[in-house]
Amino acid sequence: MNVPQIPTTEWEVHLIRSGYLAVAGVDEVGRGALAGPLMAGAVVLPIWDDILTDADFWCTVKDSKTISFTKRAQLSEGIALRARACGIGTVEADELDQIGVAAANRTAMERAVAALSIQPDFLLLDATTIDHALPQVGIIDGDALSLSIAAASIIAKVARDTIMIALDDEYPAYGFAQHKGYAARQHREAIAKHGPCPVHRFCYAPIRAAMEKNHAR
Repeated sequence: MNVPQIPTTEWEVHLIRSGYLAVAGVDEVGRGALAGPLMAGAVVLPIWDDILTDADFWCTVKDSKTISFTKRAQLSEGIALRARACGIGTVEADELDQIGVAAANRTAMERAVAALSIQPDFLLLDATTIDHALPQVGIIDGDALSLSIAAASIIAKVARDTIMIALDDEYPAYGFAQHKGYAARQHREAIAKHGPCPVHRFCYAPIRAAMEKNHAR
């Protein structure tokens, strides 16, 4: 059985000891979805003493993919209350179609950093870097290793899930509330039956194929 890693503050503490005062963790969610926005979160953790004082909470913060829907919502609220700053960046499906998924990924992260209420002086990102003047490092599996990146993954995931649940009311035929726009069987079957809707990503191969099939009918 694979036991999920518990993220630590090893990176953050090292950077603070090197003179950085506001280290932001950044992560994206929704890159692999067929519909809905690609989003990113950015989080600047509390000062070290406050993390230690509230260790029971911060020890429960993990990569969002390893946490249940209900637990993620609870953690997102707790992170927002405790963090020095939180930011969310969004790239809608139509913009993603225009600029491509790689650029959308970077853009969402850049917007999340810009949305922070304080200016960070170093960025920790999950497996990538962005076009930003700030010093930064991309950490492979960062959401499993860095507490600030894990926190960013949680707030971004909860924000995106909330949007997808709302889109389920607008486009009830696709089941967005259940699969959040990912390529679940229910979703693929709905696309095959009804064709894509305006919030699908038309640059993605399965959506292009569905469009071509509909045009051929």
